[in-house]
Amino acid sequence: MVVKRGVNDHTIVPMARRFNGTGHIVRFIEFMDVGSSNGWRMDDVVPSAEVVRRIAAELPVEPVDANYFGEVAERWRYRDGSGEIGVISSVTQAFCRTCTRARLSTDGMLYTCLFAASGYDLRALLRGSASDRDIEDAIAGIWRARSDRYSEIRTAETAKSRKIEMSYIGG
Repeated sequence: MVVKRGVNDHTIVPMARRFNGTGHIVRFIEFMDVGSSNGWRMDDVVPSAEVVRRIAAELPVEPVDANYFGEVAERWRYRDGSGEIGVISSVTQAFCRTCTRARLSTDGMLYTCLFAASGYDLRALLRGSASDRDIEDAIAGIWRARSDRYSEIRTAETAKSRKIEMSYIGG
């Protein structure tokens, strides 16, 4: 659930309550400035810490360790053992340094960040005579050289910069 202040933040606890005990894990995601079509403003962000506080006031929770390195959701389990929730805090608690995700668009562009302004063209390699090893080496080189830190340095100015629309790269 992408949480946006004044739009759906009043449904945080009802959403948690609805899926509590069902085996389904709800992830509450901070409203992010991906692309330019969603009209993002920092004032619309409900910090994940606030989401957890609201839920814990009615359904006590405790933190849970990550399942794997680079997991983007911070996990919380209900103290009564009835399930868990997760929060994704890409605005208030950036996780750029532990990011393990890349995206490949339908036109063969590799993006090393959800907030990227541009990608790396892999189509020529994929359509050319490059071996699997050549493609693997190219991707590894791109990943090693990446310096994406958008969420860590987010400001009013960076929020205005051109970004690839999230829907285009499968975010």
